[in-house]
Amino acid sequence: MATGFPASTGDVLSAAMYNGLVTFDVETDKTDNYTLVLNDSYQNLIPMNKATAVDLKIPTNATAAIPVGTVITVLNKGAGTVTISAVTSGTTTVLSAAASAASPTLVQYRTAACIKTAADVWYVVGGIA
Repeated sequence: MATGFPASTGDVLSAAMYNGLVTFDVETDKTDNYTLVLNDSYQNLIPMNKATAVDLKIPTNATAAIPVGTVITVLNKGAGTVTISAVTSGTTTVLSAAASAASPTLVQYRTAACIKTAADVWYVVGGIA
């Protein structure tokens, strides 16, 4: 989680916390299917790195109440395609300009931003196919 998040009333913002607001936290490479969790909130970069196809799943709000307005960036470092989709497609809506709007894909060295705009609504934008 980026330094300074989340803050509470009465917290004093230090220089380290302030400077941390403009950087990504780079997670460890995900080498298998991965479902986002609450700690992925805020300015996180999720690197996916597998030689074969892999999935990045977006959970329902009831499972992981990631705050509305969160942007999670996904980077595909591996040769396998990354498919981004909802864990529960009838509950969580994933929208994109990809060929399969509800399941956009990333080929190697492409990134996408997953933007939460409502409780169970996400937009995926970027280098999707």
